[in-house]
Amino acid sequence: MGRKARIVGVVLLFGMFSTPAPEARAETRKFKPQKGVPTFAVREPVLRVAPGDVVETETLGGGYYDKEGGKWPGEVGPFFIEGATPGDTLVVKILRLRTNSDHAVSTHTPGFISAVASDRYTRMLNAPIPSRRYVWRIEKNGTVGVLDLPNSKKRLEVPLSPMLGRVAVAPDGEEAWGGLWPGNFGGNMDASDVREGATVHLPVFHEGAYFYFGDGHALQGDGEVCGSGLETTMEVTFQFELIKGKKIAWPRIENDEFIMTVGSVRPLSDALRIATVEMVEWLENDYKFERWDALQTVSQLAQMRVANMVDPNYAVVVKIPKRFLPK
Repeated sequence: MGRKARIVGVVLLFGMFSTPAPEARAETRKFKPQKGVPTFAVREPVLRVAPGDVVETETLGGGYYDKEGGKWPGEVGPFFIEGATPGDTLVVKILRLRTNSDHAVSTHTPGFISAVASDRYTRMLNAPIPSRRYVWRIEKNGTVGVLDLPNSKKRLEVPLSPMLGRVAVAPDGEEAWGGLWPGNFGGNMDASDVREGATVHLPVFHEGAYFYFGDGHALQGDGEVCGSGLETTMEVTFQFELIKGKKIAWPRIENDEFIMTVGSVRPLSDALRIATVEMVEWLENDYKFERWDALQTVSQLAQMRVANMVDPNYAVVVKIPKRFLPK
């Protein structure tokens, strides 16, 4: 059966999808990216997928990810999601996310964005941090990161938690945002909750949505304070769905334990405000809380993560445990 004849499943409840009609045949696609792009924008798609389709793919390697360093390779995309129209929500399930390299790199770059030193956006009366490039070994089948620190006479051996720093749709209108930026379209949120088993909800601004991804981190602490996680390459499997007619203003994330909202802007306090208001409205609109009861619930149950304090926009994640929400 041709793609145009497929029936698009509509999500009825958060985390629950309608049963596909027997004639709706989701496909598993394999896609190997050849070239990255520097911005999130509407452009010729590299792949077309239908709701329900699974895509087995990978992030871009080379250049920056090499042990000796090099040019940033860009982002993968866009994927054109058939049937997506403005006002829908694109649902991206991360079914599998694994490192596929024996190393990861983390850099300190003078003048680059950093939470604890002057950068191109915020001047301070102190010398820039020195340039350094740390190359971590990825060992034990991708589960452990190892770094020797001879200046400190230390050795770090830590469990890894692979994540995607960047998942996005094309921004509204004719906007094109550079790869370093997060916003209401997603982008470089650097939220470590975007990992295997998570579902990311993104607002759709254009027909086809135009989905992008990249920036694999084997590990990243909250805030990404030096401006770099353990940057490496990843194998990733996505499944795409649509919530037709469901309009959201900012990205949302779900996993088995939490619902999460994301706000990305400067200053950090405004990012927190956006994510908190989004959570209150989520409880109000979809869990049928009265507004001020929702605020009370968020006030007492919320967990907050500074996803990044290094990008041109900072990102904050507000989390509510699912176990406390009414069925």
